[in-house]
Amino acid sequence: MMNKSYLMLAPFIQEYIYKNKWEKLRDIQINAIHAILETDKNVLLSSQTASGKTEAAFLPILTDLINNKVQGVGVLYISPLKALINDQFHRLSDLLKEVDITVTRWHGDVSYNKKMKLLKDPEGIVQITPESLEAFVMKRRTDCIRLFSNLKYIIIDEVHYFMNSVRGIQLLSILERIARLTSNVPRRVGLSATLSDYKGSCEWLVSGTNKGCVVPKTGDERKVVRLLVEHFYSNVENEKKETEEFNPYFEYIYDISLNKKCIIFSNAKKDVEITIGYLKKIAENKKTPDNFLVHHGNISASLREYTEAKMKENESKIITGATVTLELGIDIGELERIIQTGSPLSVTSFVQRLGRCGRTGQPSEMVFVFNEEKIKEDVEFYRLINFEFLMSIAIIELYIKEKWIEPIKLKKYPFGILLHQTLSHLLTVGEISSAALASFMLTISPFKNIVIDDFKALLNKMVNDKLIEKIDNGNLIIGLIGESLVNNYEFYAVFDADIVYSVKYNSQEIGSISEPYPIGTAFALAGNTWEVREINHRQRIIYVNKLKGLSNISWAGKGTINIHTKILKKINDILNNEVEYSYLSVKALERLRECRKVAQISKMSTNRIIKMSANTYAIFPWLGTSSLIALKYSLFPYVDSVEYIYQAYLPLGLIVKIDKDLFYLDNILNYLIKANIDVSTFKILDSDCYVMNGKFNEYIPLELLKKQYCDEFIDIIDMQNNL
Repeated sequence: MMNKSYLMLAPFIQEYIYKNKWEKLRDIQINAIHAILETDKNVLLSSQTASGKTEAAFLPILTDLINNKVQGVGVLYISPLKALINDQFHRLSDLLKEVDITVTRWHGDVSYNKKMKLLKDPEGIVQITPESLEAFVMKRRTDCIRLFSNLKYIIIDEVHYFMNSVRGIQLLSILERIARLTSNVPRRVGLSATLSDYKGSCEWLVSGTNKGCVVPKTGDERKVVRLLVEHFYSNVENEKKETEEFNPYFEYIYDISLNKKCIIFSNAKKDVEITIGYLKKIAENKKTPDNFLVHHGNISASLREYTEAKMKENESKIITGATVTLELGIDIGELERIIQTGSPLSVTSFVQRLGRCGRTGQPSEMVFVFNEEKIKEDVEFYRLINFEFLMSIAIIELYIKEKWIEPIKLKKYPFGILLHQTLSHLLTVGEISSAALASFMLTISPFKNIVIDDFKALLNKMVNDKLIEKIDNGNLIIGLIGESLVNNYEFYAVFDADIVYSVKYNSQEIGSISEPYPIGTAFALAGNTWEVREINHRQRIIYVNKLKGLSNISWAGKGTINIHTKILKKINDILNNEVEYSYLSVKALERLRECRKVAQISKMSTNRIIKMSANTYAIFPWLGTSSLIALKYSLFPYVDSVEYIYQAYLPLGLIVKIDKDLFYLDNILNYLIKANIDVSTFKILDSDCYVMNGKFNEYIPLELLKKQYCDEFIDIIDMQNNL
């Protein structure tokens, strides 16, 4: 223990390590100590879940704060979740009991008095979300300068979450605005459990800092991973007749979760509710404890916090249905098993979910469970293959065998965030000339690819829409509609939230739903069934009664999912080989054989074009979402019509109509592989742009939306490399 790295730490930290009986510092902690204390660069800490990343960052940073007293706040800790802030707050408070370094949480659930105490005497560590930081910069310019002028470190937790999201673009913009306001560029330390593209990740982390990036070696130990994929047909003949009391799929999930502390992950909130509803019914019939909870974005904050607290209890055998809300690093104690209904949407998501289990040397256990109806009628051959099932195998193989995770793709034209940040900056400065505004905004790193003419077009529409106004001296100020936007608390968040109705049972808030069902309707939420008793449309409140039994009414979310080409290529490999993967159950292996047989007979896995009828062809290029969209638009000039083939969210191929033979179409594909294709010539459909998520899309000129759509959802290079 008495090595050089340990001796570099502050005495109170050495004492903390000794009292907590740490046998040694981990490799990532040792290497982080040297990276943080012996360089002035940004630091990216990426290693598996529960590997000590948080301590790797804070031990040397706290040492620096003790050794070099800072006037004002020394560390800004940024997290995507309030729950993660609360979790880290308690961990840090324990570490800092013996020293005079304060930790202050700043988000909507923290009292006014505690915030005022920080403003009166700014010091120590501030924990905050991007939305709260946005509000702080907008409304407290003077305090921002006073608090952050000597800031030394910005820690960004779950940094991978921000890198591919609009919240990440917002965060980078805010950080650069603070740096300009304070004339101070702090070092950044990013923490993540799921990164493989270190080049792209470092590029994101360092943007706007003019500092390099160090990626310390992790020394990750090989973890024992136990995987199982199970499959059910819900309508197979000769199987026990399904009733509300018996469904083999839900019975199986009940059996493998019984007396275990586990999370059941689903990709959609409605699937979480359906699964937990069935499990509660089975438990009631079998007279076993109702240990089932629900955790997703439509559940009230108090119920989510209750679930997190219950899961932290060591002896509790809680079974929680969840979406992405429990993917991130909230401390939920020791889990015995992860169950996944269907396939995760990405390798990144799989790694996050797998990492939630097996935290103290125990194996990481994850069971995938699939349920589908066996198709008996005459349908297109590709509908006989369950591609989501194949995707789960592809994801497992890509990570376990190749350690591949989706790379970072930085957005070039985030016009919605540019509009948002322009309004935010205008509120901060009051008024500004068009030239000065362009000079300020277009030199912020996330907007460096946006040209002045596009910014002028955006400003002109903002003037026309009364978001901003040109006054007599030619300067710009916030306009009438802009005032109503920036003065609404929802403005701080850049993600597009649905209009929701709050669901209340007596005085308790249960959660929210996106549409008001008629009075008397039963629906599922938070693992229970509720009946609509009364609706207050003005306040958007639904009052409910609690019912027994299950409801078949749920609600759907929205969003665009971009599946990587490498996953589709791996699915095709799986169809073409004869490997019997060891983690497949007997029924899952049989389903794989069925899929392979269909692919072999139809030749879809070996022939990229299949004739469907006289002038209709199916193209199976095994391309990801953005590459398939690129192929569709590239084909427009050469064919009569072209439509997507999707199975759920998976891009399978295209249906093309053309009054030519197959060889003509094949020659077109060969030509497109080498052609000089200019995306700017594509006649992008308005409908494609308007399904693209974006909170402020209605205020963005259509030609700019099309430019953004091309950047985010059309990948010509990947299409040509893989076609």
